[in-house]
Amino acid sequence: MDPATPHPDYLPGDIAWVLTSTALVFLMCPGLGLFYAGMARMKHSLSLMMLTVLSVALVSIQWYFWGFSLTFSATGGPFIGNLDHFVGRGISWEPHPNAPNIPMSAFFLFQLMFAAITPALAYGATAERMRIMPSILFLFIWSTLVYDVITYWVWGPNGWLTVLGVMDYAGGTPVHISSGSAAVAYAMVLGKRKDYNHPSTVPHNVAFVFIGTALLWFGWFGFNGGSALAANARGIQTIINSHLSACVGGLVWVMLDYRHNKKLTLIGFCTGAVAGLATITPGSGYVSSSSSLVFGLVGAGVCNLCVSWKSKYHFDDALDVFAVHYVGGLIGLILTGIFAQQSIIGLSYPVGATNVPLGGWLDGNYRQVLIQMAAIGSVTAWSFVVTYGILVIMDKIPGLRLRLKDDEEELGTDMAQMGETAYGFMPLMMRNPDEESGLGSVNSKGANENNSTLKLNNLQTANQLGINGGAGTPASSGASTLGKGGNADMIRAGGSTTTLSLDLHVPRPDEDEDHPKRLPQLIESTANSRLSRVPSRHDKNEYIEDGAESDDSSEGR
Repeated sequence: MDPATPHPDYLPGDIAWVLTSTALVFLMCPGLGLFYAGMARMKHSLSLMMLTVLSVALVSIQWYFWGFSLTFSATGGPFIGNLDHFVGRGISWEPHPNAPNIPMSAFFLFQLMFAAITPALAYGATAERMRIMPSILFLFIWSTLVYDVITYWVWGPNGWLTVLGVMDYAGGTPVHISSGSAAVAYAMVLGKRKDYNHPSTVPHNVAFVFIGTALLWFGWFGFNGGSALAANARGIQTIINSHLSACVGGLVWVMLDYRHNKKLTLIGFCTGAVAGLATITPGSGYVSSSSSLVFGLVGAGVCNLCVSWKSKYHFDDALDVFAVHYVGGLIGLILTGIFAQQSIIGLSYPVGATNVPLGGWLDGNYRQVLIQMAAIGSVTAWSFVVTYGILVIMDKIPGLRLRLKDDEEELGTDMAQMGETAYGFMPLMMRNPDEESGLGSVNSKGANENNSTLKLNNLQTANQLGINGGAGTPASSGASTLGKGGNADMIRAGGSTTTLSLDLHVPRPDEDEDHPKRLPQLIESTANSRLSRVPSRHDKNEYIEDGAESDDSSEGR
């Protein structure tokens, strides 16, 4: 970075807002990790968190070395920038042509966060079957050949889409269209999961999804609002539009899901809110508050329809990246061409300015819709073709195989690639081929020397939960050992006597596998007494002293 030189024209509030927005966009990265982890199965959740932080770390280095220069150099051609800012050269207190109200160093940081989260979005489509190590190299290559090129087209001072007049306020094309197209290419190269469309492929932690959505929603205020690159009226209007679109999107998605299953799902609301935010992103600084309601309504409705059709796709989009981000970005770009208004654009111009660009179709500029469609087509083609080519070449290089082996996929990405599990209390259980009737056993020594036993009595149900049976190796160094326990698995530690028994229910023939009529039974035993809780859909969570009988305890045995 070059030494700072005083610049009298900057307002401290502008710099403070852009730096705050930078922090908000950074917060979206762990939020995305939690969102994806909750949507995936338990044995693959940590890997998705890992990929989001890897994206931040690796893309940050790439951005400093050459990414920013290729994307935002002021003297580049129509296709790609140059290396004027290679290794941070010239990134100083002076303003950038795209951001005259703040130092270039602040603009560098803000745009870095956009570059970091974009490839992480694409990983949602390839969840539960991709290797982590090749993704490190992929991040460097993809960011350089796809993200930097596309972003220069759209936002670079001399980019051909910039010159053409495309309207993309906060990343409909560089972020959502590019990551959605890349996600489809990645999913097609990897192929479908082994258990694609199996009933067990459902979100494992809805609470993670909720927390992730909250962080994404909160961070999106900086993602869109910070794109004003100043603390001004247009930035405020952008945040209002983003919030309204997210609210409408969440409500519309819940209502559409309720129409099918008569349930108000939190997963549905969270997904709809994200769809509304993705849809409003390109138009957030161009449209009125009333128009933003249309973005949320149409975006969530079309994205919901695409999710319901996902079984018809010829690729396995595990976490609906294409249906939410690509389709949401596409709808948003087209609607921006229709609803963009000169009066909203003028909020960032001085009062009485005569050089405010014309809006979209509402302002009589119907050609804007054609420009938006040209941007969608060109960015989609470039992102998909280049991503597909990168992955096919990488997959043929020894050591860069993209997909997990079958046994690794069954074990789970977390244990196969990272040697960790998301929940420390869950033992590592590997199937013992000599004991098809049981799961083996796990002995674990805890620091508090408490003695506990966990029984898992059904192999089929345990596998559906993402737990793999077997025996033989330590779960973690110095923490646990595995041994055989007949027809039940047990976790033991030295000390006093406490027993936990988890009886996993096997669905009866008259039950739906996804909707059992009886939930698992949890029994806690101590040396002197026994408390038994047998939950069901209509119980009162009553605990029964040892020796007492419950009507539910014998049901469905």
